[in-house]
Amino acid sequence: MPLPCDFTALAAPGVRGLTPYQPGKPESELKREYGLDSVVKLASNENPLGPSPKALEAVYACLPELARYPDGNGFELKQALSTRLAVDAARITLGNGSNDVLELLARAFLTPAHNAVMSAHAFAVYPLATLAVGATLKTAPALAADSAMPYGHDLAAMRALVDDDTRLVFIANPNNPTGTWLAPAELEAFIASLPAQVLCVLDEAYGEYMSPGQLPDSVGWLERYPNLVITRTFSKAYGLAGLRVGYALAHAQVTDLLNRVRQPFNVNLPALTAATAALGDAAYLAEAVALNRSGMQQWQDGLTALGLGWLPSAGNFLCVDLKGRSGRELFQRLLPKGVILRPVDNYGLPGHIRVTLGTERENAIALAALGEVLAAG
Repeated sequence: MPLPCDFTALAAPGVRGLTPYQPGKPESELKREYGLDSVVKLASNENPLGPSPKALEAVYACLPELARYPDGNGFELKQALSTRLAVDAARITLGNGSNDVLELLARAFLTPAHNAVMSAHAFAVYPLATLAVGATLKTAPALAADSAMPYGHDLAAMRALVDDDTRLVFIANPNNPTGTWLAPAELEAFIASLPAQVLCVLDEAYGEYMSPGQLPDSVGWLERYPNLVITRTFSKAYGLAGLRVGYALAHAQVTDLLNRVRQPFNVNLPALTAATAALGDAAYLAEAVALNRSGMQQWQDGLTALGLGWLPSAGNFLCVDLKGRSGRELFQRLLPKGVILRPVDNYGLPGHIRVTLGTERENAIALAALGEVLAAG
């Protein structure tokens, strides 16, 4: 049946130019394609430890209540976050993952008359959220490949793009997919330099993996910088990617505006319950961070033996320098071996591939497969 009209032409201008976000290839899909029984997926920066046992127990306990709507205000999770972070609950916005909060910020503060600023090689959701509402996106060049923080955020270049029409500046610390991070003093100086009407969106999705010397006291900055918004997630270090729950910390007035555009019941009951329980499981979080640290060493040792490099990373992944090889081609050649990594050519890094740090076994399997592919030429 022919289309009655060109629906693409009817779409909002910002939406017409978008390319859908491409998630990591699912394990089930790869098993079907190649008839595989076992797959190692190190593509989506998931926590290989799995969820906290306390989170699982809490989810099981809430299942009889699934016929009821969840608490639309997320009172218990907000109170747990408020206590843990010493932040008033009126400063907390809950989201269906931190991606949801990024979308809310764009809807609340961007219009076709405004722009947002980001760095090259930064998270793909920033342009999606910005362009979907018809706003202009300004992308600053990243630091040079031979700098101390290769392909990291160049804050001076980003600050130069801020003008009277800028409303949001997106900063990922650490950044996905590069893993690079910003020195706390440098980052605070940048935030302090922004005009009052420009919101600095500090994306700390991987903050729990940062060492004490890398991690800024961003929550402590909220009182000094009313235009600071911090976004965080339970998808990474807390192992709840499948439930989708994140949050933002901001000025109470900003929080109020985000709640005006937030969908009712945007965080489901199991997610609220699991996140609250996981937040109280300090032993689990410590184990996840320790596993990540050992995985980082295992991969760095393995990549050195293979003659490959990597970008500095404070996250739960490494952006591997393939020394002139194609990341997309390498990704394809690893699939028949049952290994899923993440090509990052869509981030402007065609000669790199991103590797999530897995369990010791998963890392060993992926490194062996990588070595076989490289040896085959």
